Amino acid sequence: MLRVMAGVLALCAALAATAFAQSDPTLTPVWNLTTGFAAPESAYYDAASDAVFVSSINGQILEKDGNGYISKLTPAGAVVSEKWATGVNAPKGLRSARGVLYVSDIDEVVGFDIASGKLASRVKIDGAQFLNDLATAADGTVYVSDSAALKIFEVRNGKASVFVEGADVVEQPNGLLVDGSRLILGTIGPAPQPGAAGRGRGAAPPSGHLYAFDLKSKQRTLITSQPVGGIDGIEPDGSGGLVVTDVIGQRLLRVSRAGEVTVLAKFTAGGADFGYVAARKLAIVPFLFSNSVAAYDLTAALK
Repeated sequence: MLRVMAGVLALCAALAATAFAQSDPTLTPVWNLTTGFAAPESAYYDAASDAVFVSSINGQILEKDGNGYISKLTPAGAVVSEKWATGVNAPKGLRSARGVLYVSDIDEVVGFDIASGKLASRVKIDGAQFLNDLATAADGTVYVSDSAALKIFEVRNGKASVFVEGADVVEQPNGLLVDGSRLILGTIGPAPQPGAAGRGRGAAPPSGHLYAFDLKSKQRTLITSQPVGGIDGIEPDGSGGLVVTDVIGQRLLRVSRAGEVTVLAKFTAGGADFGYVAARKLAIVPFLFSNSVAAYDLTAALK
């Protein structure tokens, strides 16, 4: 299943490369690190510690091999510790809350104390199949998407439960962001249907949407009717809109408050779940299949 999913992503990226205009803007990296990472899936900036954390799968995305690790960087691109935290399998989404860095790891949410790098918590989620991105709320609640089970789980006080699932999730879930009183969801595209025929040659790549769930009522709102892409990372743009990575289309996008989508940059590879230093308008993008992490100054792009 793992190799098939990787192959599908690679195929979709190839299709997308021919589907989007060659005139899409490009950005020159402020810095680019090409060693020390092994299938980096997520980058996250923790403002309290002024540190960037990067998760490396270092193996198959659903294999419990214990090979995964988390690196610690400075926003300027210096490596503080290549293997700041270990003891995980295939770590993906990263977010912090109350001094703890949380990471999704196949069927667990694992927490590391940011001050020491030591293991702080480990919560097994029953029924989880492919935990992907996660987000944290001010009260310490962790929300995590399951791209295979088509669910969003929440972890509160060490206990896991389903936040939304099935038809309420609408499409195949991936990127998450807690934005005030709502949970933003970015999808990869329509949920795969059991027994459905494969995609034909020349078919357009799948494209997801952005939704918002009220954290209390769980009421769902469509943020943009436009298909946004294979959404992975989601961050606020500082003006009421969002910046997202389209991992399948190999693009960095801005979604305005009104739901309009514009291309900020076209990459040569699929940028995954990115981190964002808001004060410097710096996007830190991991490139899963090229084992690299690069930073981009978005000051001019976000004007």
